[in-house]
Amino acid sequence: MAKIAGTIRVFVIAVLEASAAAAGFGSPESLVRNVYAHYGDRSSDLSSGLPHDSATARQFFDASLQAAWISLKKEPYDFFVQSARWKLGGISISILRKQFDKTYVAAAFDNNGRAVTLNFIVVNGPDGWLIADVESPHDSLRAFLAQYRD
Repeated sequence: MAKIAGTIRVFVIAVLEASAAAAGFGSPESLVRNVYAHYGDRSSDLSSGLPHDSATARQFFDASLQAAWISLKKEPYDFFVQSARWKLGGISISILRKQFDKTYVAAAFDNNGRAVTLNFIVVNGPDGWLIADVESPHDSLRAFLAQYRD
């Protein structure tokens, strides 16, 4: 019961943070946390993965990724969970390094019993923090979007 209450509390905080900004987020950790707020049990639109619409693209991605995110329609798996299905365990988010205008943020979690680690490359623009790219051990979000664009 405590785990469910904690999950609901994180979800409510993420929704409130997401609604507070039209584009971008207040910190790199907040940005990554809000990505994963969309990966619940699929009982609502807010837990069915990060939507591929223009409002989401503006809120989460820098200008160079927005059009590619919107045009993605037939992805073989969801890049942010590295699978077509998900049941996520606790998510660990940490700043790896700050380098010039970019900050590297690690996200590590368990998805259906498999460990997943992604490195988010985020930038701080006039409206807040946005995703410039995400790296998995085998690919990057930019390469993935280029390969599976509509």
